[in-house]
Amino acid sequence: MFTKNFLLILVLCTFAASCTNDTDMTEANTTTYQEQHRPQLHFTPESKWMNDPNGMVFYEDEYHLFYQYYPDSTVWGPMHWGHSVSKDLITWEHLPIALYPDELGIICSGSAVVDWENTSGLSEDGEPPLVALYSYHNFEIEKSGADKFQYQGLAYSVDRGRTWKKYEGNPVLPNPGVRDFRDPKVIWDGDSDQWIMVLAAKDRIDFYGSKNLTSWYKLSSFGQNVGAHGGVWECPDLFPVWIPETGAKKWVLLVSLNPGSYNGGSGTQYFIGEFDGRRFRMDQEFGAHLARNKTEDRPAACWLDFGRDNYAGVTWADIPEEDGRRVFIGWMSNWDYGQVVPTGNWRSAMTLPRELNVASTPHGPRIFQSFAAEVQQLRNETKEFQVADGETDVTLEGLDPTRFEIELEVLASDTGRCYLELANDKGEYYRIGFDAAKNAYFSDRTAAGKKDFSEKFATDIHYAPKQIDGVLVQMHLILDNSSAELIADDGLVAITDLFFPNEDFNQIRLIKEDSTTGIQRLVGHNLKGIW
Repeated sequence: MFTKNFLLILVLCTFAASCTNDTDMTEANTTTYQEQHRPQLHFTPESKWMNDPNGMVFYEDEYHLFYQYYPDSTVWGPMHWGHSVSKDLITWEHLPIALYPDELGIICSGSAVVDWENTSGLSEDGEPPLVALYSYHNFEIEKSGADKFQYQGLAYSVDRGRTWKKYEGNPVLPNPGVRDFRDPKVIWDGDSDQWIMVLAAKDRIDFYGSKNLTSWYKLSSFGQNVGAHGGVWECPDLFPVWIPETGAKKWVLLVSLNPGSYNGGSGTQYFIGEFDGRRFRMDQEFGAHLARNKTEDRPAACWLDFGRDNYAGVTWADIPEEDGRRVFIGWMSNWDYGQVVPTGNWRSAMTLPRELNVASTPHGPRIFQSFAAEVQQLRNETKEFQVADGETDVTLEGLDPTRFEIELEVLASDTGRCYLELANDKGEYYRIGFDAAKNAYFSDRTAAGKKDFSEKFATDIHYAPKQIDGVLVQMHLILDNSSAELIADDGLVAITDLFFPNEDFNQIRLIKEDSTTGIQRLVGHNLKGIW
């Protein structure tokens, strides 16, 4: 992904920066992972700037996570692909930079696949190559005034992703004259016997096909008259799902948008429909009841996350069929303020891995999210709390306020709020829970600490409308030092938000503003760090 708001920064940088030696990628000898606000459960770079997850692929028992990376600063600059691998989606091994800028441009977002049948002919030892498709962004072409400064390149690896070679015939997909033409996500479609590329093209998604990953032909476009269009479309993903109630095959299309998300800035919308190997068509059942966008006269999409800090997320390719999951991870930040958040020698984290499923609802098929099962291995102590009917303010003793997990079921009243409050001795607090009067979940970071670094940070409370009818409220929350991830309503609602207290929170309370609110279940888990 390339965000034009940062063009000035990019122009001032030189490609000399891209010649950084691999040993300069990190400050491993000085990185302690204990800096203020550093997440202890989430993936972060050892140092410097990170944004979009890229090239996510599973191969030979390893999850590969590439990411947009600038090794010379904690703000966005000439993009590289950073690289880490994991056996369990939780603990990560940092590897050397995978892809550097070259004479064709900087290395922006993209994807990777295992070419099991060597359709590309790039195998050198009989083993299937890993193939990465990514966007180039060429400054010189852009400064000339031409629109064709973004195009798609290919690189491949024949040693389990440890080293990468760029294809001699790059670019494999030249720009047809679209100013924003980027972020290829590639999948194999067995039904049409071809590789499919979904590509962001300004305010829509273009579909391309290929038999060999190196020669591409356009299939169709989607999105001009549906979904949110408050900004540029970016970082698409396309994958099949099966509806458990009927066994029907559907396709999910994720599309990130910057700006214009539900609560402002960067966000991710999704569509569910049919894909026939050429065209994606949104289901009428999916979109019929949706309200139109607040400021635009077109049918709305659904939002993957109602918080401000889950963007550009995509799913892993080539997870084995016997596993069967669709696992997602996103960039835990927002372009409105991502470059100025008050961190130290590192900047940005990824969300925790989530599993995405699709099931029927009264309003049509919808994505249901859950934390990946591997997250449970972080638990090292479990506490079950009993809350009497008349209690309205309960301190949750024994939980570490900087790193914990909560599972909460509430029988909500008609009015008032029920929420968890984290606080410190400076009087700062963060609140997250359910507002019965608004029939919505909420995240309130307006008094949670530092916010003067950006006028767009912590200006209001973020709400997410309840998706399941009835008085039962279900919340699954994981908090990690400077972030909260809430999954609610069986996974139909997610809120991801950052906050930056001046001192660590040292108190956790459950507060019921209406004494008739009933607590059905309240279980907490202390969590061990990954570093």
